[in-house]
Amino acid sequence: MDDLTPPNDGAALDLASRLTQDHHQSLKLWLRMLSCTVRIENEIRSRLRTTFDITLPRFDLMAQLERHPDGLRMGELSRRMMVTGGNITGITDQLEQEALVVRVPDPKDRRAYKVKLTSEGHTAFARMAVVHEEWIADLLKDMSPDDKGQLIALLSQMKQHLQ
Repeated sequence: MDDLTPPNDGAALDLASRLTQDHHQSLKLWLRMLSCTVRIENEIRSRLRTTFDITLPRFDLMAQLERHPDGLRMGELSRRMMVTGGNITGITDQLEQEALVVRVPDPKDRRAYKVKLTSEGHTAFARMAVVHEEWIADLLKDMSPDDKGQLIALLSQMKQHLQ
């Protein structure tokens, strides 16, 4: 059992709930955010695999390309996705074999390539994105709109402080 898996007794223990009152509040907050993120991410990974036979990194790469119709260089994809260039190459190779993306010469630098979604890639991603959004809405359905708005505002404030 990992640190994020609840015990069989049904108690909802995770990293943050194991902390004592003596632990710093910031650490508790960070662990709570991490725990929630990991739980949601694991569920989305599983659903993407089961429903669309695609991995989360492949979905994420397609999402980046959907936002940039002119394509992105491999290095830019790597930076945006916060993974190594080797990972981007492997993901791109897989998506290219499935005709979902294509590498095209960068018009600004003929030595470089951009990755773009193909028409099949756009269609496939659009279908997956709708379902993905429904999954996220379902996973967070028990939070009130006011709570979601408050959490978004607080996390936006945190993000600004971290920059």
